[in-house]
Amino acid sequence: MLADPDGFPPSDDPFEFPPRGDPLEFPPRSSRGPSTLLADLTKPQLDAVTTTEGPVLVLAGAGSGKTRVITRRAAHLAATVTQPWHVLAITFTNKAAEEMAQRIDGLGVGAGMTVCTYHSLCVRILRRHHAAAGLDPRFTIMDQSDRRKLVKEAMDRCELSTANFSPASIDAAISLAKNMMQNAEAFAEQADRFDNKAAARVYAAYEQLLAEQNALDFDDLLMRTAILLDGNAEVRAQLSDRYRYVLIDEYQDTNVAQYRIARLLTESHRNLFVTGDPDQSIYGWRGADIGNILSFEKDYPDAKVVRLEQNYRSTKRILSAADALVSANVLRKEKSLWTENDAGDPVRVVACEDNRDEAETVAREIAERIAAGRSPSDFAVFYRINALSRSFEEAMMNAGVPYRIARGLAFYDRKEIKDVLAYLRVMVNPRDMVSLERIINTPTRGIGDTTIEKLKAHAAHNGRTLFDAVRDRGGVRLPKRSAEAVDAFAELMEGLSRHADSRPRTALETTLSLSGLNASLLQQADGTNEPLENVNELLNAAAEYQRDHPEATLLDWLSHTSLLGDSDVVDGPAGAVMLMTLHAAKGLEFPSVYIVGVEKGLLPFERMGEHPVDVEEERRLFFVGITRTMRELTLTLTRRRMRQGAFLPAMRSPFLDELPGDELEWTDRGSGGARRPYAPVGETPDDFDCWGVGSLVRHPDFGVGQIVGLRRGARQSTVEVEFPDRGVRSYVVEFSDLERVDFDEVD
Repeated sequence: MLADPDGFPPSDDPFEFPPRGDPLEFPPRSSRGPSTLLADLTKPQLDAVTTTEGPVLVLAGAGSGKTRVITRRAAHLAATVTQPWHVLAITFTNKAAEEMAQRIDGLGVGAGMTVCTYHSLCVRILRRHHAAAGLDPRFTIMDQSDRRKLVKEAMDRCELSTANFSPASIDAAISLAKNMMQNAEAFAEQADRFDNKAAARVYAAYEQLLAEQNALDFDDLLMRTAILLDGNAEVRAQLSDRYRYVLIDEYQDTNVAQYRIARLLTESHRNLFVTGDPDQSIYGWRGADIGNILSFEKDYPDAKVVRLEQNYRSTKRILSAADALVSANVLRKEKSLWTENDAGDPVRVVACEDNRDEAETVAREIAERIAAGRSPSDFAVFYRINALSRSFEEAMMNAGVPYRIARGLAFYDRKEIKDVLAYLRVMVNPRDMVSLERIINTPTRGIGDTTIEKLKAHAAHNGRTLFDAVRDRGGVRLPKRSAEAVDAFAELMEGLSRHADSRPRTALETTLSLSGLNASLLQQADGTNEPLENVNELLNAAAEYQRDHPEATLLDWLSHTSLLGDSDVVDGPAGAVMLMTLHAAKGLEFPSVYIVGVEKGLLPFERMGEHPVDVEEERRLFFVGITRTMRELTLTLTRRRMRQGAFLPAMRSPFLDELPGDELEWTDRGSGGARRPYAPVGETPDDFDCWGVGSLVRHPDFGVGQIVGLRRGARQSTVEVEFPDRGVRSYVVEFSDLERVDFDEVD
């Protein structure tokens, strides 16, 4: 049996091998046999699969069969050179890990292979080696909403007002620091601006709150594991011996901490196999470092490099548009996508009057195609920001088109689900104050905010936890009814805590019954009690997990639910058009795609008053959207778009001018359908002939920088500028605010 997609091997000890329950002799190899595993692979795919020793980099273009390669390689390793439990395959989402595990299992590989996400692997490592990591093994994993509460509380401790400092911005700064392997002290040392110094104070207070509550956030899972591997040779040696062959998918999305984990796990044997595509690196804003994949050959000079360039998904015209677009980037590995598929239709570019016209045009076209026999699930609408979805929702409803929005982890974010899980989290970790505060008066039992604040103050004064103060409230003067309610809650939690080691479904059923949550939900029943239905679905989830993992504990299941992410719930029901952001679209494919709002300021997206846009990453994001398309691609834009209650002029995205004109079919709805651009192309500076690598230019926000790369085009040109304090930035010259300066003008 394969490990499940969260990385839990059949044994209850994830690092025991051979896995308990296996015969002492080696289990049978793949039932298909090595030759069968390789029979239908192309030459590049075969090279990637059969180069079993040493570092291997697979540059896998969009739609080039990357998943087939990594699954066949895992099976081939287990069938020829090692045992399954020595193979570790890592990817980034539970959905991708589950698909990979199912494919490998279908190839007949023996028990014990670990197929998981980075975060789930780290959870198991930290729980198993908690003493070496300096952790309590029952630590809670804070989700995003609970993490944000702790950041706000940390701001209160630092006496910082949320009116002056954004909790979201501080949270993002802390997250980025952890991804860069910076602890609170290191972050404070490099803080140079007023806002960074404030964030550094909050970071330190936030870390103290996490420690008090025996909690880790998602970023801690990675950073703490990297620190453990780096500082403990014994643990590193044990894990390196267990995982003698490490395969990592989507390597372009790794951050500094993930890079360190991969490097340390494979330090002794160097059997590191990575697949990825620099052209699909779109998560720099949350810490992903494209340099990890671009520098792989520098890190491993003897690495085997394989390029997968044949695309099996898209038409020739779609690939031509995508290849021309991404070729404007400088930070990439050279490769050219090609396909044996037919040429297909031209890429349509539709200019609409405004955002309402745009949404109605898209909805009407999809409705007409559905009426002609197409399935709604053939279609997807991509946009750069979620705010654009509203007009498309209304248009789809008015046109009678079934749709679904992929907006993240809706089920586990629902109040009734978070309430139930908070009880379970306190059962296994009584120090989890965020969860305890959530349930102390849920359902209502007469414990108000004043009582809670008194209990918190009493706990803080005596150096105790809130749970301790609830169990022993001596010295806390409360009204009789409040005191009785607190005592009753303490008795309830004492009883529930005895079920902390129960199986997931048993613990859940007991909690629902004893806590009063089930009775409260039943009282709300009106024939369509969605909260009660959701809780029943949670019971189903617990039962299913328990069935698939017979040895799993409540703590295991809570870890599983904590690690589910937005990418794991993107798939919509059959018969629905999917509406989603370009980021959410990564890894998916659809016969017909509409990318809407292809306008300057939206794509590339520009945030007013914040750091400058990374044009290359925005271009890669557009590339990802284009390459999700199998047969029909439509790009839409508007003459004017409503913003903050008023219509403002809109200008087409400069990316449109990077697409090959002979692959496009323009339609301007404001000009009788004529094929013509609807907005002026930007102007080239008068002295552009004098620009070159080494020239100095001035940006209105970032001062003087030096050109380090320049690409002249027939319709527009791209320039790379290095600024002393901002690094290298990409600009389309015709749409930039750059001005050339002479050397003698600079002090």
